[in-house]
This record gives sequence, structure tokens and C-alpha cells, in this order.
Amino acid sequence: MKKGVVVLSGGLDSTTCMGIAKEKGYELYPITFHYGQRHNREVEQAEKVAAFFNAPEHRIVDVSFLQQIGGSALTDDSIEVRQGGVDEDIPSTYVPARNMIFLALASAYAEVIGAEAIYIGVSAVDYSGYPDCRPEFIQSMNETVNLATKTGATGGQFEIEVPLIQMTKKETIEEGLRLGVPYELTTSCYLGEEVACGECDSCLLRLKGFDEAGAEDPIPYAKKPRV
Repeated sequence: MKKGVVVLSGGLDSTTCMGIAKEKGYELYPITFHYGQRHNREVEQAEKVAAFFNAPEHRIVDVSFLQQIGGSALTDDSIEVRQGGVDEDIPSTYVPARNMIFLALASAYAEVIGAEAIYIGVSAVDYSGYPDCRPEFIQSMNETVNLATKTGATGGQFEIEVPLIQMTKKETIEEGLRLGVPYELTTSCYLGEEVACGECDSCLLRLKGFDEAGAEDPIPYAKKPRV
């Protein structure tokens, strides 16, 4: 069976990618990064998602040096997580170079296990303004990982798959529901509590998506604002 690496955060988008890659016939090899984020809940939920999909192997990689670099509300407790609206160009929750680092390491893992595809759940439509979610970044990174690896240098090819890149959150959720994706196992809240805050950018985008899809979000919220 062909192998696919999935960058799995335990969130809604990456879990949807798990469902899409499975439908495409890939044996799933999720890789999750502990990058010094405010909480460990992402990693815990990613483990549950990987188990749900019967992944033969789930790598959890420590890249907590991103906390030492800082510059993000997700890696520096002195920077506040914005709540109450999604209207910043590049919000405080942007982690400098995160997806570039994740994709570089995912490509190394793909090369080691002989995978041909690397899935990542970035979207250029309903997202918080992150520059490393843009199509031009993915196109550039796809070229780079093939130039930088033995696989690419010896006639092989990696493909960075971004099935959600042009999807709204509504469309992503509709696709996940069609595939039977376990959204009840996912987490999206930037604060990382067991009960989502319902006020950070990530919660608001998620709630808006479920509302527009006409579906009930299966995770609990401390507050459910009108979206």
C-alpha cells in the first residue's frame, strides 16, 4: 500500500486530511510536533485521532526550540491570545516559520519510510491570516523538499498535498462529515482547555464553519457566541 505522511495537530483541518488521505488509499503515517505550545492538549488529541485511524506508526517530534525563539502568543505566555474577533492581518498566534519547519521534518520522515505524499491541512480561504498557509508558499516548499532530498535527487518525487487549500471551513467540515471524520476527538482552541473558550480566532472560525454547514460541533464550549 502506498504511504502518506500527515502533519497531524489534533485539530479539525489535519484530522480531515487524515480522512481524505485514507479515502485516497494511503496507509497513514501521522507526524505530530510538540513545539512548545501553551498546552499539550493538541498532542493528546492527535494521539486519539491516530488511534482512530489505526495508524501503524505515529511519530511525536519535539521541536520545542520554537518556544525559545518565541514571537507568538502560542509559544510565549507574555503575549496574549486575541479573543473576540478575526480581523488582524497576521495575528499574534502566528508562529514564525512553523509550517516551513514542519514540512521540512515531514519530508525527512517521508523519505525514511518511503512515503510519496505529505498531507497538511492548510487553507488560504478561512484562516487567520498566516503567511505559511498561502498556495505560493506550498508550491515553493514542494519544489524545495524535492531539491533537498535524496529521493528527489535520484528520480523520486514527493508531493505536498493540500486538499483544503481552497476550501472554506464550511466545505472542510462537510467533507469531513461525509468521510466520518471523528471531530469529537479534535481540539481547536488556542487556550487548550478541555472545554474550548469559544472566543479565540480558532474557535470562532470553527464555530462559524459548523454553523454554515448546518451541523452541531461535537466538542464542548465555555461560551458559544453568535457566529
